[in-house]
Amino acid sequence: MPSGGRTPKSIDRQVAELADRLKKGGGGKIIAIGITLLLIFAATSSFYKVDTEETGVLLRFGRFNNFAEPGLHIKVPFGIDRVYKAKTGRVEKEEFGFRTVKAGVRTTYTKRALEGESLTLTGDLNVSDVEWIVQYQIADPFKFLFRIRDPLATIRDIAEAVARKVVGNSNVTEVLTIERANLASAIEHDLQQILNSYDIGVRIVTVKFQDVNPPGPVKAAFNEVNEAEQQKETLIFQAREQFNREVPKARGVARRTIQEAEGYAVERINKARGETSRYLALLKEYRKAPAVTRQRIYLETLEQVLPNLAEIYIMDGKGTSALPLLPLRAQGQGGKQ
Repeated sequence: MPSGGRTPKSIDRQVAELADRLKKGGGGKIIAIGITLLLIFAATSSFYKVDTEETGVLLRFGRFNNFAEPGLHIKVPFGIDRVYKAKTGRVEKEEFGFRTVKAGVRTTYTKRALEGESLTLTGDLNVSDVEWIVQYQIADPFKFLFRIRDPLATIRDIAEAVARKVVGNSNVTEVLTIERANLASAIEHDLQQILNSYDIGVRIVTVKFQDVNPPGPVKAAFNEVNEAEQQKETLIFQAREQFNREVPKARGVARRTIQEAEGYAVERINKARGETSRYLALLKEYRKAPAVTRQRIYLETLEQVLPNLAEIYIMDGKGTSALPLLPLRAQGQGGKQ
């Protein structure tokens, strides 16, 4: 073997010397650096922060451990504890048939490439362009994060299906005019029931129609129909108002007339009964003394008639001329006697 070569025995000796050298000095430094880095990582990963509108869900070894309120918290590092956050303090919104481009004082929207969401078939086989929003809040962050794979897509799919079902059970007039609020309430109720059956920890705050219009090609005709419906409702309201004003008045007049007639009938009957009683009494007295009764009736009649006469004349049945009885006119009675 050449003098410059190395034998396997010399190589093994060098490896052994290097290992002894690491054991004596260099290896300890590497281990210390590794431990230091590990402690730094453990210290930094043991703290986590939950924002104001969030709720933290703490998992330990993959199982639910606790909820974390807003603030600074400590957890077990090295992946033993894991924290997932959900925005439970905020009301989230999903838009259908449109998208908000820029929110602010003058909010701008777009409908580009969203006709598939907005065009909806109604129960009378008409098509309406419906835009609506669904506002919801996370009630249980653990269920929201871990019950299903994609909760947002699930909420959107269910909301769209329920809206199409409710609108599909109504006619186009109800959708475009007077039944929007009732339809939105029905969508909210059905959507909440389905989400409760999924048990994903979501509470529906409100469902609201943003805008409901007929499709573009028939919009003018639908507007004319809508105006006619509104005019009809106005005329019906005016007719009801006049009915409520005139009918009670007529009923009052009729009731008053009936009461007056009834009072007049009672008065006439009572008067007739009184006259009948008076004449019967006179007849009774007349039968007792006819001559005296005739004379009394004659004198009583003259007492009633003579004071109403302006002048009185006593006629001599045997004579041919009238002999006035003085005074010719009564004094102090306006010329009447």
